[in-house]
Amino acid sequence: MGAKESMVAEKYPEKPITVIVPFVAGSSSDILARALEKSAHKHLGQPLVVVNVPGGGATLGMNELAGAKPDGYTIGIVATSVILQPLYGQTRYHYPSALEPLVNVVSSHVMLATLADKPWKNLNELVSYAKQHPGEIKVGHSGLGTSVHVTEEMFAKEAGITIKQVPFRGESEVLAALLGGHVQLMGAYSPTVLKEHVKSGTIRILGVAEENRLTLPGFENVPTFKEQGINVAFNFWSGIAAPKEMPLAEKARLISGLREMVNDPEFKENMEKLGMSVQYMGPEDFGDRWIEDNKKLSKIVKETGIAELIAAQKN
Repeated sequence: MGAKESMVAEKYPEKPITVIVPFVAGSSSDILARALEKSAHKHLGQPLVVVNVPGGGATLGMNELAGAKPDGYTIGIVATSVILQPLYGQTRYHYPSALEPLVNVVSSHVMLATLADKPWKNLNELVSYAKQHPGEIKVGHSGLGTSVHVTEEMFAKEAGITIKQVPFRGESEVLAALLGGHVQLMGAYSPTVLKEHVKSGTIRILGVAEENRLTLPGFENVPTFKEQGINVAFNFWSGIAAPKEMPLAEKARLISGLREMVNDPEFKENMEKLGMSVQYMGPEDFGDRWIEDNKKLSKIVKETGIAELIAAQKN
């Protein structure tokens, strides 16, 4: 590194850092970004500026992130969709190679929710109803090809039922559709969006697609899909990435600050209250997870025919 580059790195960051969120305000990714925003100045010396770029199953936001200048002043919240979307066909960028994994922040679990006044009280009753009324039930999700959509398709295939998938731009829109009666089911990443409605008795969680039950207060009694005879369990994640070829010194400084932010006790406490499990990983481990999930999800996409389903739903 030359003297000029060294001086630039020592001063980094000199201005606010933009965080692209590829989902709408109020989504789990947005909540995560704004929680990090609160401690950014403390650990990085500059604020984070959250910019929502929703749409296209997160591809619009990821396109903007991948095409940004790799100077350390544009980063983004990425989820498992960074792996999934290129598996479905042509995307503007091949995200796993166009982006650099910086840190993994939280792990997520997909839940299936319905209004409490619906006739089905569990997944088995839902499956029975769906078989008697094929194609009648609509399920909302936060975009074609997202992790929630994949989980819903896996559930339908495993249960042998036909349900109509309805994409939205984020969880807050899906929730509004569920409460308004436009869809009968909702897939959600985080308990955050549903917590108050579950507490009030408006919404019932039918199951969580995890190996184990959740430990979050108010959700401990929600059975897993597997407990109900549906062999579907997958752990998803959300983290932070940057455009490829970011200067090494700035990258190291940014990762150091992000590590402190994610491991900050106050941040962890806030995430736990929101029902998110903090799971810090540095760039090497996070990168390994991208590779491992690419293998796993490639197999799932092939075996379930999700790519063909998505292509048909786009037409």
